[in-house]
Amino acid sequence: MNQLAKLSVTEAAARIAEGSLTSVALIEACLARIAEREPLVGAWTFLDADKALAEARARDAEAPRGPLHGVPVGLKDIIDTASMPTGYGSPIYQGFQPRRNAPCVDQLLAAGAVILGKTVTTEFATYHPGKTANPCNLAHTPGGSSSGSAAAVADCQVPLSLGTQTAGSIIRPASFCGVIGYKPTHDAFDYAGLHPLAPSLDTLGVFVRSFADLSVVRQALSVRPVATAVTLPCATPPRIGFCRTSLWMQGDTVMRSRLEATAQQLAQAGAELVEITLPPSFTELVEAQTLIFCAEAVRGLDREWREQAELLSPELRDLLAVGRKYTPDMEAAAQRVAQRCRTELATLFGDVDVLLTPSSIGEAPLGLARTGDPLFNRIWTFLHVPCVTFPIGAGPNGLPLGAQVVGPHGADDKLIAAAWWMQQHVSHKAI
Repeated sequence: MNQLAKLSVTEAAARIAEGSLTSVALIEACLARIAEREPLVGAWTFLDADKALAEARARDAEAPRGPLHGVPVGLKDIIDTASMPTGYGSPIYQGFQPRRNAPCVDQLLAAGAVILGKTVTTEFATYHPGKTANPCNLAHTPGGSSSGSAAAVADCQVPLSLGTQTAGSIIRPASFCGVIGYKPTHDAFDYAGLHPLAPSLDTLGVFVRSFADLSVVRQALSVRPVATAVTLPCATPPRIGFCRTSLWMQGDTVMRSRLEATAQQLAQAGAELVEITLPPSFTELVEAQTLIFCAEAVRGLDREWREQAELLSPELRDLLAVGRKYTPDMEAAAQRVAQRCRTELATLFGDVDVLLTPSSIGEAPLGLARTGDPLFNRIWTFLHVPCVTFPIGAGPNGLPLGAQVVGPHGADDKLIAAAWWMQQHVSHKAI
């Protein structure tokens, strides 16, 4: 592999800005890696190498536009692009060409990024998988729904990709593929121009291989200005709430033992470790989140259901059939559960800086027909709080395991700095 393909976002941008690397050279390295690995990994649904190289030459001929100048980016294929087709993971939209870019695409371009192509998504970011395999072991799922985005970054095909999360579609595939996944506070990034699934849950996020990259990406994509960049881990050890949740025993034994070992490593490194037991009301969150997911998906996919239901997968038709059983009163009750728990969670964060909790049930499951269970992600997505995952070891098949770090609502910089410190004090780091 060309070593340039291994560069992080910040390393690549710094070298391009100082003139020791060209955007063309970097993108050529990424394209060579894709040509080698795409037949095996299948991370991409659309690539335009000629256009990417032309844009790279334009970036090399001008002064840096912003913090992502000359850096290649992959976009999950539910993000509208005016110069590339957007298929939403569905045969209904094969060859569909949006009229305009999603705002996040224009933000990336304004920051100097080069859009390399579109990465594979599951069908409408739900459960029916695409072609992508886990680059750590091709017989296993990469997770979903941001399958191609996670796999492309893990396989050094691109240093940065965008994904989305409605249940666990950033944190879980990042954990399965052994990279850093970041789901910001709900509505911190602009979700316009992305096919909606469940708007009260849908969140735009990113995959990278270095914590240093997260603040750079936040500067480019945040709806609200980011006052200061997080360029280092937090200076003092954080107060960490070890939060097993009521779901703990549904995780496999290797994941549980590895997360407990991680907690002890962090305590030995100087972190204050506090055992956190969530209030009883939190046991209602998974069921409530699932209800909202299904009910809002009925509205988000109403036209597709009415006009071309035969082109929806059986899994999606079943999900929408369930969603049609929920009444407005049931939805309102589920949202009240979330609101009550958000208030209670804010109180818990008075005692700790972040929560440490599982990213997934275990390592990536065998087979490509399913993308794994988002069980350990649902409640945090519903609570609208920011989450980061980073690798902490391997499961019984040698595949990555991740730790999920959860921060207070709106405290994304604090979360990133704390999680960065945590990563530096465990024995397994991002690939």
